[in-house]
Amino acid sequence: MFSKTVKFTAALAALVLAPSLASAHTGIGETVGFFHGFSHPLSGVDHILAMVMVGVLAWQMGGRALWLVPTTFVLVMALGGALGMLSIPVPFVEVGIALSVIVLGAIVALGVQAPLAVAASVVGLFAVFHGHAHGAEMPAAAGGMAYAAGFMIATATLHVAGIAVGYLIGKVSENYGTVVTRSAGGIAALAGVGLLTGLI
Repeated sequence: MFSKTVKFTAALAALVLAPSLASAHTGIGETVGFFHGFSHPLSGVDHILAMVMVGVLAWQMGGRALWLVPTTFVLVMALGGALGMLSIPVPFVEVGIALSVIVLGAIVALGVQAPLAVAASVVGLFAVFHGHAHGAEMPAAAGGMAYAAGFMIATATLHVAGIAVGYLIGKVSENYGTVVTRSAGGIAALAGVGLLTGLI
């Protein structure tokens, strides 16, 4: 059982540290319609890791956090998206995105038990940066709303994936589930450091 845990963690690390995935940044790629909006959060390891960590955090907290933490992220991200669409500047967007991966990964890795309001506030803060990055690429044409719907649905899907990952790890290995979940958070945090320093 332990060797499976090690193999899973190694595979997750390889995925996280693949530098070719880190490309979901302002000014890259197509930005028209639902499909491109949906694919934008899925095209960069920074967004994927942060969204999945939000889901894992919600699973770790349980109860109302299962829906409130991801919902807070999506709603505040929509506000950040509106700021980006309106060209209202938000400082340090890319730094904020990298820090979101570091902080959310560290919270999961350390198993921090914060009040629900604090957790929602933390994810809400980071959601502004992610939303602004998406919104800055949103077209001004009518397809912009479809693009916004796409990136919001993709984000919610990644949150659900994070919740599912936490649940499955807990079910598959009751003995090592916490270790694997926290290891995943630690790997995400390290990847965030790599993103912040430009190593990834």
